[in-house]
Amino acid sequence: MGQLKHTQRLDGRYPHPELVANQALYKQIYNIVRQIPFGTVATYGQVARWAGYPGYARQVGYALFRLKKDTDVPWQRVINAKGEISESPMRYGSDDLQKQILQDEGIAFTATHKIDLAVFGWEGPPGLDSRKAQTESTADCGVEEV
Repeated sequence: MGQLKHTQRLDGRYPHPELVANQALYKQIYNIVRQIPFGTVATYGQVARWAGYPGYARQVGYALFRLKKDTDVPWQRVINAKGEISESPMRYGSDDLQKQILQDEGIAFTATHKIDLAVFGWEGPPGLDSRKAQTESTADCGVEEV
């Protein structure tokens, strides 16, 4: 990954380096998720790989969990590799909301509450060589002001 730079906050302190790194990671994740078309889904692992962070599926979940309710990031379109909504008691009922939004987008669930990734799975951002994305990290990890 690129060199991380510390950005001074308004109160004169510097954020923890991990916080700065997470902001760069989250920015890349949100960029990919915003590209997932209506009526399709992607897995946490796919989003991580396409964002340039292969193996960071869990961090995709963390990033999506931190979104505000009025976000423009279509968080509902990210599911687990089994084709299921990853349920969590920490989401305060949004598991049901996620399913309803996906159904409203025309995505069908099987009797076992799964989504057929062969039918509804997104193939990734246009022009992205997924093999290349698996081995490269992001070229620019610079962070905007915190």
